[in-house]
Amino acid sequence: MHIDTLFEQVVNDPSTIIVPNNWTQGRTVFGGLSASLLLKAMFQKIKDETRQLRTINIHFTAPLLAEQSFSIVDTLLAQGKNTTSMRCEIIQGDRVCVSCIATFGKTKASKLTMKSELDLKKAPPEKGKFIPQIPMVTPKFLRHVDLAIDEGGLPFLGGSQSHYKGWMRFKQKPEQITTCHVLALIDAWPPAVLQMFKGPIPASTMTWNIEFTHSDLTDLPLDWLNYQVETLQADEGYAHTEAKICATNGELIALSRQCVAIFG
Repeated sequence: MHIDTLFEQVVNDPSTIIVPNNWTQGRTVFGGLSASLLLKAMFQKIKDETRQLRTINIHFTAPLLAEQSFSIVDTLLAQGKNTTSMRCEIIQGDRVCVSCIATFGKTKASKLTMKSELDLKKAPPEKGKFIPQIPMVTPKFLRHVDLAIDEGGLPFLGGSQSHYKGWMRFKQKPEQITTCHVLALIDAWPPAVLQMFKGPIPASTMTWNIEFTHSDLTDLPLDWLNYQVETLQADEGYAHTEAKICATNGELIALSRQCVAIFG
């Protein structure tokens, strides 16, 4: 099922959404997808294209199961002249599985303009180059995503690096890349520290904060998105990472930070 078809479920009826099994990551729905469904629901409620996502903080609190119905519930927290703040939750059964608080803001005229562009050492690839679909090993959702590593190694091979540089895109290109699509793609990469372990270990993102620096994506080259992440610290069973996401011209689109629980 294409991601745009899943977005249509949110538009049609956010109270009865079902995600197929091929969008899973271990025993739960792929976190990037569940976050993007929440964002889609909030955009539907705001109905104001001038208010674009500025920051979103996401908490993964319980497994969200595929092939089972769940609902999305949103709450307007505050709305002012320039910004809107909302809380949104995915509820399955009697559990809150994913929750977030997001702030949307209008673009304002400013005397201060400082744009960040990353120095991309390598051009986008012609095709993805990551882990093939291996039963019981590769997360199923990766059949929908192309990843290509420029720096860093594959998970669980006992490498020495704790960072990634590379590229990402959907294998089936959406009609138009939106903030919802970018949000889903950002989470497609495995935690960077997993490449340092010899053999598979479980890991799970606990919290995820994203700041969008560019409100209008229509004027950017987005056939591929560049992803650069580093591990700031890993200790006591948790890893803290920070990533930059940019268009193929190097222009910064988003900043992403995650706290990942490592069970090994």
